[in-house]
Amino acid sequence: MHTTLWEPSSDQYKNCNLSKYISFINENYNKNFKNYDDLYNWSIDDISNFWDSISVFSKIKFSSLPDTIYEKNDSFIKTKWFEGAKLNFSENLLKYNDDSIAIEYFCENKIKGKITYKQLYNRVSDCAYYLESLGIKKGDRVAGFMPNIFEAIIAMLATSSIGAVWSSCSPDFGINGVLDRFAQINPKVLFVSDGYFYKGKKINLSSKINQIKKSLPSVKQVVCAEIIGVSNIDDCIFWNEIPVKNKKYKFKQVPFSHPLYVMYSSGTTGKPKSIVHSVGGTLIQHMKELILHTDLKKDDKIFYFTTCGWMMWNWLVSSLSIGATIVLYDGNPFYPNEDSLLNIADSIGLSIFGTSAKYISYLEQNNINPSKYQFNKLRSILSTGSPLNDESYDFVYNNWKKDIQLCSISGGTDIISCFALGNPLKPIIKGKLQSIGLGMNVKSFDSDGNSLIEKKGELVCVNPFPSMPIYFYNDKDNEKYKKAYFNRYSNVWHHGDYISIYKDGTVKIFGRSDTTLNPGGVRIGTAEIYRVLDKIKFIHDSVVVGFDKSDDEVIILFIKIDESKLSEEMIYQIKKLIRINCSPRHVPYKIFKIDDIPYTINGKKVELAVKNTLEGKNVTNLDALSNPESLNFYKKININ
Repeated sequence: MHTTLWEPSSDQYKNCNLSKYISFINENYNKNFKNYDDLYNWSIDDISNFWDSISVFSKIKFSSLPDTIYEKNDSFIKTKWFEGAKLNFSENLLKYNDDSIAIEYFCENKIKGKITYKQLYNRVSDCAYYLESLGIKKGDRVAGFMPNIFEAIIAMLATSSIGAVWSSCSPDFGINGVLDRFAQINPKVLFVSDGYFYKGKKINLSSKINQIKKSLPSVKQVVCAEIIGVSNIDDCIFWNEIPVKNKKYKFKQVPFSHPLYVMYSSGTTGKPKSIVHSVGGTLIQHMKELILHTDLKKDDKIFYFTTCGWMMWNWLVSSLSIGATIVLYDGNPFYPNEDSLLNIADSIGLSIFGTSAKYISYLEQNNINPSKYQFNKLRSILSTGSPLNDESYDFVYNNWKKDIQLCSISGGTDIISCFALGNPLKPIIKGKLQSIGLGMNVKSFDSDGNSLIEKKGELVCVNPFPSMPIYFYNDKDNEKYKKAYFNRYSNVWHHGDYISIYKDGTVKIFGRSDTTLNPGGVRIGTAEIYRVLDKIKFIHDSVVVGFDKSDDEVIILFIKIDESKLSEEMIYQIKKLIRINCSPRHVPYKIFKIDDIPYTINGKKVELAVKNTLEGKNVTNLDALSNPESLNFYKKININ
């Protein structure tokens, strides 16, 4: 039974950006589309005209117009987009050079601030000139090791202003976790903060930063934003020392496919993959999603609870291209009060509240009732990271607001965007995502590559799309790239999620179909954890898997040791080393002593077999295992 929880009113339907876009298409492309389904079918059938229309409707600023929009090749990876076009990412985000508020900032210690578009433009210009004075040019890498503050956005925009490439990590990452990422890309400038606040504590980053700097010989300069007031960072300049030019920067024009961001996605072997996303692909995809699917307008305020190490930060920042106000929060979302974020959302008149399924579940489980607030301007809640359960839908509509569009959205770092997300023209059905995104030809495939309807299968995309990675760093002949997405099906993007697509266009996401971990909605690989475990002398072997629990995924670690019992001291040591060397997200929820670990006949550790066994699923490839009897141990494990 499908329960409808929300439908757009006639005014909402008529006045949303998506309705205006349909009218735009009908008028300019001689169409007669009546609804979203008509539009969607056209968007995946007429790829060139669709993406061209997005660039026009969203008013992307080009200095040189494209010769062609879409050139299909014999493989996804070789697809060409907007050939001949030139633009600048930051110029498109800073086109509203006015006195409206660009960013509002809040910190858990009650520090807050605002910056206008004009102020933002000027500060970005100063920072861009400074980077140029250091010799930074097109294609050079600039890195950020920063909390979610003004300066992180300014540094990113300054970097892209000159055609350089930005990459960032959250400050809760351990030194090894940071170096595993940044050492691959050789950044020339490192933006940092001296610390941050979390759960009422000042976290001093100076020691971390000094060690990172010593291990990154490519870094010419460290630039520090002062947050907690420490000054023992080696060879740095502080943010207020950046010269003020009082001069507008002339944005460097680059090709559509020029690199913009380096993101990171870990696997089961080796260091995190350095995924490079393009200027144009990122911009056009984000503007499509923000304008049409999120219905973001210039007078809106949009918030997403995120860090600078998660793709939703990049997605949120792109809201500047619409002229909206983006709202930043840094710190623990439940400090100093469990309803801190709700209070902020109500007091500032937030339009769109972005969070995780885990956050909504926490509110429900801890009896935190949003109904005490008015939320007069709030019209949409976005949730990502993991699927929303039915109870969370009920909680929002019973305890938050009746007239609210609750959009579960799903994508990933790999595409820096979404496959399925909100739709202001369609109803909210309990337990389902509203629709597949325009231009994304998503299917559910069985193991033989047959398309499934209303059955769980592998999430694939059968047409190229602009926000695909342009390449991976240090990836000869695109070997890692091909292995990551195109090993399963011939010339079809395989994402590694389970999906069901229904006849009405709605979608269900069931979580990962591979062994990538997804705690708190942040995808991480097992390789980083194994590298820490390999250095612990009392551990002879190990296997790490994800396990669905309470609307989230938790990390479960199994280890082989000589000792008859796993002591509390051992558990403490393991967790501490993982936290220090990786991040708090990598720390296992539970650790178990195990007698054996399953391997294939050719010696590969089989994490998926363990995961399926824990979840009570059949393991179909037992013949490929050298020790299938080992799975019997895992059948007896009670995670709860």
